[in-house]
Amino acid sequence: MPARPSPPADLAPLPGADALGCAASKLALSQEYQGAGLTFYRKRTDNAQFGRVDMPASDRGFLVGVAMRPGHQRRISHGHWTSTHDFDPGAIYIRDFSDDYRADLLGGFDFVLVELSRAFIERINDEKGGPRISCLTPCAGQPDPVLAHLAQVLATVLERPSESSGLFVEHLGLAMGTHVLAQYGAGATSGWAESRGGRVLSRKLEARAKDMLLAALREDGSIADIATECGLSRSYFIKAFRQTVGTTPHRWLLEQRVLKAKEYLRTPGRSISEVAQLCGFADQSHMTRVFASVVGVSPGAWRRGDGG
Repeated sequence: MPARPSPPADLAPLPGADALGCAASKLALSQEYQGAGLTFYRKRTDNAQFGRVDMPASDRGFLVGVAMRPGHQRRISHGHWTSTHDFDPGAIYIRDFSDDYRADLLGGFDFVLVELSRAFIERINDEKGGPRISCLTPCAGQPDPVLAHLAQVLATVLERPSESSGLFVEHLGLAMGTHVLAQYGAGATSGWAESRGGRVLSRKLEARAKDMLLAALREDGSIADIATECGLSRSYFIKAFRQTVGTTPHRWLLEQRVLKAKEYLRTPGRSISEVAQLCGFADQSHMTRVFASVVGVSPGAWRRGDGG
């Protein structure tokens, strides 16, 4: 895979941005096609340091992108924290237009994209019946072989739109939309699962939520930010997390910090105040209170006993 460039200290927002926030002058290829209630795009560039996409929230719905080649990386800002994602061929991202979007684009890229309006999602809801889907779970850099295959077909439509019948495009759009809603629709198969009469997070969302909570050991990630990344409201996320894991996100994170503290306490020469700082506690007394509530003894007593 081609080497990816190191991100520059400050990438400037893109001037003269198009409908997706890309600087039109930096694109080697920019195609757009509307049909079946969807908007399809192809965006390609060889510019290794393309710049920053910075778009305010809108009510346009959702954007699904499929990478057609390797070598692309993007650094996405989520409120107070940032995540970095690599894109291999067939890797996708899902973006909710109702959220502010800011991302630094590194390495050349080639994406086929589909914009799904909320009206289209409602149409799919009406046609399929069953639980209604209100939003899509955001993701970035994960593989999706089905969308990768459909994107190859869509690329042909974008190259020669006059040769594609309206009925074919409609079926293609319906196939892509139905797959996306089935796999990534929050409130349905991807966001929730039914268990013991209550709603729980899917394995995918549980893993994503735990990763983001653990990142809060080092970064300022809030429950609201994590809920938004999972495509859920804050209150629904907390209830679903508790139903899935058996405790609240806040309590689970404190327990993980205690586990990390135990690792550091086994290291000779580390003071308890230093361990508290390394594990994200406000101070030594805060760590002592939490540690005692979880373990049953203070950090010092635990270190002097069998735990050390």
